[in-house]
Order: sequence, then C-alpha cells, then structure tokens
Amino acid sequence: MLVVEERIAVVTEAAQAVRVPRQRGEQLLEAAAWYAEERHWDVVPGTWLDVVEGTERCSCGDAGCAAPGAHPARPDWAGQARRMWSRQPGSSVLLPAGRAFDALDVPESAGFLALARMERMGLALGPVTRTPDRRMLFLVLPGASAKAPALVNGLGWDAGALDLVGRGEGAYVVGPPTRVGGRGAVQWARRPSQANRWLPDVEEMISPLAYACAREAADARSRLS
Repeated sequence: MLVVEERIAVVTEAAQAVRVPRQRGEQLLEAAAWYAEERHWDVVPGTWLDVVEGTERCSCGDAGCAAPGAHPARPDWAGQARRMWSRQPGSSVLLPAGRAFDALDVPESAGFLALARMERMGLALGPVTRTPDRRMLFLVLPGASAKAPALVNGLGWDAGALDLVGRGEGAYVVGPPTRVGGRGAVQWARRPSQANRWLPDVEEMISPLAYACAREAADARSRLS
C-alpha cells in the first residue's frame, strides 16, 4: 500500500491541474504515485489486462470476469506494495475506501442530475469518478457509508429502494485512468484539485443524491409500466 507522509508544497490551482492524472494515456504507476503523494490516498494495485489470441482478458483468468482488469488481484489486496507495479506496470489502480475517504456510488444519470443541483446550491464538492459501467462515485469524508442509510430514511425515502450505495472500509474505488476491459477507462467527472482537497461530509451531499436516485427509480418504473 502506498502511503506518503511527507509534507506537500502548496501549489496553485492551475499548476496542480496540470499534474492531475489524465483520462487516457497516463502510465498507471504515475497516476498511483500522484494519488498517494498529492492527495495522501492509499493506493494498491489490482488485476491487469492481458492479450490472449488478439482479445483482451483479465489477468484473473476468468473468461466471464465482471470487471476485467479493474478488481483486486488477491484476497489480501489492501496490504500490497509499490513493487507490484514494477513487476506488472499495467496493474489497475485501486483506491481503498474507509480511511482517507468513503464514496457514494450512484447511477450515472442520477449522478449528473445531482451534480447540477449541487452546483446550483453552491455546495463544495469533492472529486467524482465516472465508470464505463455508467456509475458515478462521489468522494466524501470517511464514515459516510455507515451514515447514509439512516440519513436517506430521515429524508423520507426508503434507503433500501434507492440505488445509492456507500463504499467504506473494505471497499475500493477504481482510480482513473484504469481501463475496465473493452468498456473504456474510468474517468474523472470532477477532477481532484487544490479547491476540493478538503472533502465534504455526507450530510451535505445526501439530499441531492437521494433526490436524484429517487427520480431515477421513478423514471425506471414509468418505463416499465
């Protein structure tokens, strides 16, 4: 696991934006080092993509892998170290949740709706990832995963009926620019920057996210009726 303890020099927003890992073409080790050194996030390597008879396959060997090249390589994935990338530089970049951040995982359509509402409300947002599986993950302060269901219920919605999933201790976020098989690369919908170094609390985010997920569920029901 990469953990960088040294102090980081203060840089301007523009200077830092230049160094944010790009959506595509970035070396995965460089991206992992940036997350550890600039954001102080824990980073571990996952599986990678192998080319077998002209077809990309996940290194886990499962032909039906649900997340090819973008999941833990072994059960003790949270304890692996930098040397793994030296042996396999194509390893996916996994960001363990639960210590530096938790993540609120929602459908992409709900995520974009929530982002628009949050911007209108003037909320200070943290980084947000967008996956090829049409999900968006909002990074928030640790502890959000445990708090989210009660907060959703307190707003009058049934937390069990909404597609809003907290990712905390024991879970992970796939870090850009990791590719998920032939589906494409994980991207930043809202990139890490000096402005969002301090993450929001779940209480600030839960109302627009729950509303957007409820709208998504209602639209899905109407399409089926």
